[in-house]
Amino acid sequence: MARRRYQRGSVFLRGRRNPAWFGRWREDVIEGDQVKRVRRCEFLGYKKDFPTERLALRELEARVAPVNRPNNRPLRSETFAQFCGWWKKNVLTEFKPSSQASFSSQLRVHFLPYFGPYLMKDIQWQTVQTFMATRAAGAKTRKNLIFTLKLIWSSARAGGWVAHNPFEDLKLPKVVPPPPLLYTAEEAKLIIANAEGQYKTLFWIAAETGLRAGELAGLRIENLQLDEQLIRVTHSIWGGRLQEPKSKNAKRSITITPQLTEHIRSFLSVWKPNELNLLFCSHTGKPIDSGNIRRCNLDPVCKKVNIRTKGLNAFRHCCASMMDQAGTPLKVRQERLGHAPGSPVTMVHYTHSISADHRSAALAVGGMLN
Repeated sequence: MARRRYQRGSVFLRGRRNPAWFGRWREDVIEGDQVKRVRRCEFLGYKKDFPTERLALRELEARVAPVNRPNNRPLRSETFAQFCGWWKKNVLTEFKPSSQASFSSQLRVHFLPYFGPYLMKDIQWQTVQTFMATRAAGAKTRKNLIFTLKLIWSSARAGGWVAHNPFEDLKLPKVVPPPPLLYTAEEAKLIIANAEGQYKTLFWIAAETGLRAGELAGLRIENLQLDEQLIRVTHSIWGGRLQEPKSKNAKRSITITPQLTEHIRSFLSVWKPNELNLLFCSHTGKPIDSGNIRRCNLDPVCKKVNIRTKGLNAFRHCCASMMDQAGTPLKVRQERLGHAPGSPVTMVHYTHSISADHRSAALAVGGMLN
């Protein structure tokens, strides 16, 4: 629907002690299934900023410019809270349960209390920047919030709620990465040697294959191809439920050593069936929880051998770093870890140098100098 006519709008002063300029114009909006023409009134600035009416009109011209474009289309006149109600019902349900839980929490705690009363068209760059500045959270959390907000905004633009981009030139906080948490090869060997029962097998598979915690919990008997020395990753566990793995690259087959293959065969001789046919399960036959594994099994073993507990994900970092030290091609590492081809995540976040690497580098450089 094209504009009805070109308009310049009008300005007027309001207030005595500190007069302020306000602008008026009309624009088409969608309310329900109907297009209505409404009157807009918006603060332009104080008189000290725009001493004359001509300067105030010039400021208003920039506000009215989108309405005067030949390809202008009416936008929906709804608040952020109203749009999020539609988004949760029609878009959020298409995400995985883990993502749904995370996005719903961000909406409830951060977005709706702040942006809820705003009309979608009134959320501008300065609104988002102020939102960022008022969050009592770390830099990484705030960047994650902006990622989710961009995801919501893309649906709003596609559906005709907004036409602008409030994220352009947004100043994001600088994220300082925390120290890497990984077990060395010697630490992993000590943990595996001192673990008992199914957790000995779980820690061994975690260190040798680099599987994510949810993927370890989601391993099923049919995923084991021991004659070919392969483990296939097809599912993961989140919130006690079986679901698709993190991404399409997470569905993969991983070659294992003959030693681990024989150990798994030995473990299967005492394995007890469960409802989901999971390789690892709790004493009640339910899927295992990574938090419980750390508290009840990994922490005691680490304390016993005097190793700092770093969680299940530290085995994944350990595996990536060992493959790097062994000279494994990057493509093979990415396929084994379930990363996308060419992704920088493998090298930047999962591959870590150890003191032995630095000693080798020092000796090599020293040999050239001497």
